[in-house]
Amino acid sequence: MKLSTSPYLVQKEILDNMKTSNLLLLSFVSRNMKKLIKSSQIERFKNISHIMYKNRRFGPKVTVPGKYSLDTIMEFTESRKKTKNNYFQLNVSGKVIDFRLFKNCNYPEASFHPSDKESVIETIHNYFLDFFGDTVEYQWETYYDEKFIPNLPNLTLSISVGRVYFEITELEDLESFFASSPIFNHVESVRLMLYSNTVPIFLRHFQGRQAFLRCNECAILDLIEFINRWKSGEEYQMLEHLIIILLSNGIPQNQILNANVVKLIDATKTPPTHTLPKVLKSAYSLSTDPITSHSYVVRETDNRVASVSVQGKSFCFGVWKETEEEFLRMVT
Repeated sequence: MKLSTSPYLVQKEILDNMKTSNLLLLSFVSRNMKKLIKSSQIERFKNISHIMYKNRRFGPKVTVPGKYSLDTIMEFTESRKKTKNNYFQLNVSGKVIDFRLFKNCNYPEASFHPSDKESVIETIHNYFLDFFGDTVEYQWETYYDEKFIPNLPNLTLSISVGRVYFEITELEDLESFFASSPIFNHVESVRLMLYSNTVPIFLRHFQGRQAFLRCNECAILDLIEFINRWKSGEEYQMLEHLIIILLSNGIPQNQILNANVVKLIDATKTPPTHTLPKVLKSAYSLSTDPITSHSYVVRETDNRVASVSVQGKSFCFGVWKETEEEFLRMVT
């Protein structure tokens, strides 16, 4: 039975039961097939919250959240001369790209020459924008010392800093990256695992919207300094949500309360809960962790409020769009 000659309802039923990776591969067959897939899978593609490029040494792996697990839809890798016969060519938006398939995988691998890496990834990315739609969020996950970070439409950046320890020279490199990288100046959200006390370095330079940090140590004075700098209105104008999780000792709540940097809501009342859509979505977590706290601070420049929560090993900071007067009206 040919799919192209079947009734539309039969076509749709078949396509509905195919994995996203297979739909993508099938879309390369012809323009008509691509058009059929796009028209029949509108609702399905609308439900794709984000597409992730996970950068690796030889090229990124591309995944979408499936119903029960991540669905890999494509891999990129440097071409290998010894296996050249295993490749087939496809015309992708006017650019001929080498692909190959593996017996145990349901997704294609796009091959590129090192000098053509950025062009191939850009071409495929533009194909994704047309195929899945430009309302889907695309994320590029990489390490802070990775040299290759493409400049692509609709792309957010996830930077990982996960090392067991840092030498002094590496800490200097990390601070230099935070301070001078033009990429970091435009990063809206980061998730970091910090095994050394690099939280102050991060807080000095981050100008984005959301940050999720896990670390072995963080001085209480650094947290108080952060709160005071936010309150002054001179820094962190874009900040919406910050979470710091300590992997060792807990955070002494009383030291923050006794430093006179926060205001308190009456303990008999219920404060509002702060949560936002994540800028950098994970596979099955689309919103920030809720913050419900009786402690809050007020920014001097515009009277906006931020909820402050210190519980056990976590420090949570959520910025409201409301002023203090509007915020207190939400208390019940």
